[in-house]
Amino acid sequence: MIGRVLIVDDDPDFCALLAAGFRMHGLESVTSTSASEALGSLASGGFDAVLTDLQMPGMDGIAFCQQVATHHPETPVVVMTAFATLETAIAAIRADAYDFIQKPLHLEATAVRMQRVVRERRLREEVKLLKQEIAARRPLTGVIGTSPAMQEVFDLIDRVAETDASMLITGETGTGKEVVARTLHERGRRRTGPFVGVNCSAIPEGLFESELFGHAKGAFTDARSERPGLLTQAEGGTLFLDEIGDLPVSVQPKLLRALEERVIRPVGSNKEVPIDIRTICATNVDLETAVAEGRFREDLFFRINVIHVALPPLRSRGGDVLLLAQAFLERFAAQNGKSVVGIQASAAERLLAYPWPGNVRELRNCIERAVALTRFEQIAVEDLPEKVRAYSRSHVVLASDDPSELLTMDEVEQRYIARVMEAVGGNKTLAAKVLGFDRKTLYRKLERYVG
Repeated sequence: MIGRVLIVDDDPDFCALLAAGFRMHGLESVTSTSASEALGSLASGGFDAVLTDLQMPGMDGIAFCQQVATHHPETPVVVMTAFATLETAIAAIRADAYDFIQKPLHLEATAVRMQRVVRERRLREEVKLLKQEIAARRPLTGVIGTSPAMQEVFDLIDRVAETDASMLITGETGTGKEVVARTLHERGRRRTGPFVGVNCSAIPEGLFESELFGHAKGAFTDARSERPGLLTQAEGGTLFLDEIGDLPVSVQPKLLRALEERVIRPVGSNKEVPIDIRTICATNVDLETAVAEGRFREDLFFRINVIHVALPPLRSRGGDVLLLAQAFLERFAAQNGKSVVGIQASAAERLLAYPWPGNVRELRNCIERAVALTRFEQIAVEDLPEKVRAYSRSHVVLASDDPSELLTMDEVEQRYIARVMEAVGGNKTLAAKVLGFDRKTLYRKLERYVG
């Protein structure tokens, strides 16, 4: 059963007919033949929606709607009547009725309508709970999430934030690696010191040494004055090296020496300068593969990988999508002065179905766009990007009852390896662990299947 509905009508036979039809559509029903009896049933709780007649002896449907709105505002009420006029419709709306159906009813259409009401009510309840989670999480950390994978990340942050251990944060592009790094800094004992971040992929190779270690006056043609490097600027705080996998091989031994000996020598200087920093690195590439291929020094990898934080992709975080979406919605609504307060159930379903290849960054951009475009208090499906609206989940079918469609073991293995590689974002080391291969075996199979 997908939900529980309270049916209110003074005709018991009609109630029984509706209950039987609803049951065939996955809806459990409880019936009441009077509004007062129905209010007693609602007091016991456990109902996702109410379907009520308007014309009943004693308390009529309008008064009943008002009572439900006052005492059970979270429960949607759908009104049905054989006397549908503009006046009755307006009265029902003013009494906070959720929807309006005219008798005689089409049983299947009514059941489908109630299914939709139940789903939307449950999604609203889920969003409400997620908003409460946001409020509970914000004082603790800048990272948002309630999924098991993110709970492991929170637990690790709690245990290592106060230490000075070097940390390596890994994850696909857009998973929030810098947010985690800043959170670690803000919750650590160096929180009063600077947080200096640099994207290693954004620095030209010829400038790396000067950027990291600084330079003395006259060290090269344009060095008209002494300039401190990033490691010096981070003194007493945290140095965050994003995309560490793009660090040139020529600079890697110098960075290793600086981290090991806690001293640096600016370009063109004969003096060594002591440093006191915590180092956090991040990457979206497989550094173990880079080490095996000679693109990254093994000793530097061991030095920066004292503590490893692996951020999961958004597609594996379940309801965190709505939790993050609500947080972004509140932020952008406040920034733009718009009265957007939530997400319609149909739009929430699209957000949950989409795989978010760009992860949290893509979701943030999607919600920023939706808040800017929407004309309502809730984000609707039409406010979402076309690729999110039109996405339909696909599944690879590996077998069939038709012998002509059955696959060879090679085809099964090829498809499964491709599926695992997609799920881990191309991380060959992690894919090998999932598949139970060593890395050489995985490389050999990829070469065989991909060419």
